[in-house]
Amino acid sequence: MRTIGTAAFGLRAPIFKQGDDVATIVTDIVLNSGIEIKDKDIVAITEAVMGRTQGNYATVDEIAASIKQLTNNAKSIAVVFPIFSRNRFAILLRGIARAADKITVLLSTPTDEVGNVCKNHPFTGMNYDEYYKSVIEEEGETAEVFINNDINILKDKNINAFIAADIHTKDDTKAKLQSVFSNVIDLTDILHTKSEFGLLGSNKATEEKVKLFPTREYCMPIIEKIQQNILEQTGKHIEVMVYGDGCFKDPVGGIWEFADPVVSPAYTSGLEGTPNELKLKYLADNKFKDLSGDELQKAIKNDIVAKDASLKGNMVSQGTTPRRITDLLGSLCDLVSGSGDKGTPIVYIQGYFDNYANE
Repeated sequence: MRTIGTAAFGLRAPIFKQGDDVATIVTDIVLNSGIEIKDKDIVAITEAVMGRTQGNYATVDEIAASIKQLTNNAKSIAVVFPIFSRNRFAILLRGIARAADKITVLLSTPTDEVGNVCKNHPFTGMNYDEYYKSVIEEEGETAEVFINNDINILKDKNINAFIAADIHTKDDTKAKLQSVFSNVIDLTDILHTKSEFGLLGSNKATEEKVKLFPTREYCMPIIEKIQQNILEQTGKHIEVMVYGDGCFKDPVGGIWEFADPVVSPAYTSGLEGTPNELKLKYLADNKFKDLSGDELQKAIKNDIVAKDASLKGNMVSQGTTPRRITDLLGSLCDLVSGSGDKGTPIVYIQGYFDNYANE
């Protein structure tokens, strides 16, 4: 029996710049990595590489111009339920401030949607109500900040337009706002012509510019080219994906690592779907509880080989992870590559589709 199952390797790469040939560079890195390439291996590339090479940036002034157009030059704008983040949202708030004369910010409590606390943040020490107020005032505009989960607090504030500024709960927030107010937009509406995600998933690049989340239109030809390159040069069929935040929760701070709109904006077709796995503990403790040693191993392997194409709702799969394959892989890749100075924006994964029955 093979003793190694799934393995993930962070591959070092040069610093990618706008216009770089990502497909050729990634192919060369993989081929020169020393890894034995096998069918069904996976190459994953961080969204930061794709966004930078695409040149998918937006300035604060561009953000302001888009908001002015969308809100018909509203003089007073309410920003509802943004996440608490210097990197993700503060620079967007600067653009919003430049679009109007008064900005009202409604912050959720006790945390934002991904688990950040507003007051005395455990990792940054920030008080985000005070910080966001200062960002608006630095732009020379009037700021008012409330910490409350009830949008009705915004009534009678002479607000002309509303921005649902959350990420994964934006549809619900936008619907609630539209049931009470008019002139409501969300972050996907702003600069939508530059990305189907609008401002969702954007990151601070400079004090006056953000990197937008890469588009599927840009990513798909590149990842398909990498897949084709590897096939032509090795005869092996691999899968390729782009990954962002991995969607896992910090057990100490209680913060979800998921400020991107999706885990993977683009992936090849072999990564579609969810795992279809048997729970080995269930088999060992129930169906084959009287077996042991080689006899137990053989019985479990036979069940794996004979398992149904879909185990949804079957007790034997209870306790397995009901998440999309790309979401699971994105979490793995995000942990392997890190978000700092590791210099490994490419992750190579082997054995992900193997199971206990594979020799």
